Amino acid sequence: MSMLYGFLVLTVFFIAGEVLRVLLALPVSGGVIGMILLTLLLMIKGSISDSLAGASQALISVLVLLIMPGVVGVFFVADEFAGQWLAIGVALAAGTLLSVLTTLWLMQRFSGPEAGGHE
Repeated sequence: MSMLYGFLVLTVFFIAGEVLRVLLALPVSGGVIGMILLTLLLMIKGSISDSLAGASQALISVLVLLIMPGVVGVFFVADEFAGQWLAIGVALAAGTLLSVLTTLWLMQRFSGPEAGGHE
């Protein structure tokens, strides 16, 4: 029952993101907007509930399956990317580099001294 409450919270933020996207005509996915709203709420709150953590962990374990339809869809519109492969390659390389650097920074910031990062 606890995990269902966590899924309900995630669904509510997803729907809130979709509503904001439609009302404000934003060019960003409603899921991303909902995730930003949830992140802001959790930052203000300062903690995460067990139900939300449990539901999030369950979704992370199947994250590859959630991303797969979007990845497969790119192959069907590959012709639309003709002539833009350099820009796509640069964006992928820059995005990957920024993602790795951000992950490293966050790990150093929140791991604490017991992780061996600081003395």
